[in-house]
Amino acid sequence: MTEEETRKPARVVVADDQTVVREGIVMLLGLLPGIEVVGAAGDGHEAVALVAELAPDVVLMDLRMPRCDGVEATRRIRAEHPGTQVVVLTTYADDESLFPALRAGARGYLTKDAGGDEIVRAVESVLSGDAGLSPSIQRRLLERLSEPEPSAVAPVEPPDGLTTRETEVLLLIAEGLTNQEIARRLHVSPATVKTHINNLFAKTGLKDRAQAVRYAFGKGLVRPPMG
Repeated sequence: MTEEETRKPARVVVADDQTVVREGIVMLLGLLPGIEVVGAAGDGHEAVALVAELAPDVVLMDLRMPRCDGVEATRRIRAEHPGTQVVVLTTYADDESLFPALRAGARGYLTKDAGGDEIVRAVESVLSGDAGLSPSIQRRLLERLSEPEPSAVAPVEPPDGLTTRETEVLLLIAEGLTNQEIARRLHVSPATVKTHINNLFAKTGLKDRAQAVRYAFGKGLVRPPMG
């Protein structure tokens, strides 16, 4: 018998809050060589509980789920059950989804347009100690690593309860960037940028972008041009 024939299949738990999607993934995995689906969870809490009960080799983890999202579930699984690896399988490939998931301990990251062969490769990769990243995610990581750090990172503590990201958006507004330009700079959607702007305006009492620019200068976050 060959090594592939004698190797035990990878025991996998699928976590996705959308029933149709979850059942479809389970059905697909059931057709793939070297994978045995041992459980399916509808949110992060269920995923953590199933890992504790079943000790699977890998969890295929969605990110946007109720009660406990995929990032928090990944963090708990890696902390409490280090023998189980996590491969994210999500619709989202933006920085605000990718990097928190990797920091939480995910060893793989695929988008839901991945084919069966790609899923098998990712599972095999994380079980052998490598990263299971789709080609598009690998390119995104390389692009991010090769980019200079944004110039609009505040060197001081964010004021008025602003988050680091909200402060970053504020400084990009002060640079004169539009929402679309900010979205491209930060690799997020324009809708995400709009949410950050609404939040920072609410926290600071600002009403428009001109006030935001004056606020950034007044707080010492931006230095006036020399001249």
